[in-house]
Amino acid sequence: MFTIQANILTPDGVIQDGVVKVTDGRITAVAPATASPATIHAPDHLLVPGFIDLQLNGAFALDFTRQPETIWEVAARLPQFGVTSFLPTVITSPLVTVAKAQEVMAQQTLGVRPSPLQKAFSGAEPVGLHLEGPFLNPQKKGAHNPQYMQLPSLEAIADWSPKTHVRLVTLAPELPGALPVITALAERGVIVSAGHSMATFAEAKAGFAAGVCYGTHLFNAMPGLHHREPGLIGALLDDEQATMGIIPDGIHVHPALLKLVWQIAGPRLNVVTDAMAALGMPPGDYDLSDFRVTVDETTCRLPDGTLAGSILGMDTAVRNFITYTSCTLAEAIATVTTIPADLLGLGRHKGRIAPGYDADLVLLTPDLHIAMTIVHGDVVYNVMRDP
Repeated sequence: MFTIQANILTPDGVIQDGVVKVTDGRITAVAPATASPATIHAPDHLLVPGFIDLQLNGAFALDFTRQPETIWEVAARLPQFGVTSFLPTVITSPLVTVAKAQEVMAQQTLGVRPSPLQKAFSGAEPVGLHLEGPFLNPQKKGAHNPQYMQLPSLEAIADWSPKTHVRLVTLAPELPGALPVITALAERGVIVSAGHSMATFAEAKAGFAAGVCYGTHLFNAMPGLHHREPGLIGALLDDEQATMGIIPDGIHVHPALLKLVWQIAGPRLNVVTDAMAALGMPPGDYDLSDFRVTVDETTCRLPDGTLAGSILGMDTAVRNFITYTSCTLAEAIATVTTIPADLLGLGRHKGRIAPGYDADLVLLTPDLHIAMTIVHGDVVYNVMRDP
């Protein structure tokens, strides 16, 4: 058991100079500070729920599609960005690659780790796979290899479910065979997302009716918004039940447009990084599945100039989102905590600071940089001199 004294962001607002009590990996009390000394004393810092990233392709020179076995190695280092839970993302690839990633995720359940580092694992928690493909529209391939794209089929998804570690699937709803696949996945509890798509407004709406409830990196890899054919973008903005991922790096989406979308659909926006192997690394050439991506100080691009993920850390994403939208800190934090937790069906024990919730916590400095990250009650990242 330990206690943290800080300014605490709770579902009901900020408790100035409050205390959170953690016992056996869970939050057991949240209250104003008392005279008793706290284990972690940071009264000028802000304690918020741990960040959840629904789209992460890799980091630290490691790519999940090429090397699914590196999921745990990356997970161990993600807390430096405030990430406590994430969906390792496997992009368009042969189905055997998906199966290998499922096997790697199964080792979490079995308590087996594929390397000495991971036998003593502590870090961000992989809570399921995000399969971004292979059922994508080749006309909006982005940085995906069209060689591996295929039409949706029930046979291909026969063993895809949260029980087999598939949590989110991105597909193009206009493709032949997509609607029954969407329905089958949604009935199993998989989040189905529309993305890398040429869907018309009507085709997108048909996808929503079949079970699509999310949009992958809004604006990117989909036709632009047109006043006579709103397309997938218009359908997502129009549907009051759909959640949308968005990448606030100032490159994938212009800050002015991000602000406009926030004004239209703020409570439905989910900040993602779409970060790739270059996250946490210097400029250079890095893998994204089959491709080599050239990375400079701000962007990741294929040789033809196509954007290929980002190098955006989640803490930077939160700061950017506040700058671009002028939203409140609580609103920005919600886009990476309560909104993704609720979408994943984890909202009863993740994404909030309240008694009974997992002790997945981030301690932020007054200028919103990461001072400490806690996962299931364990301090897994700490830059404070005297915690």
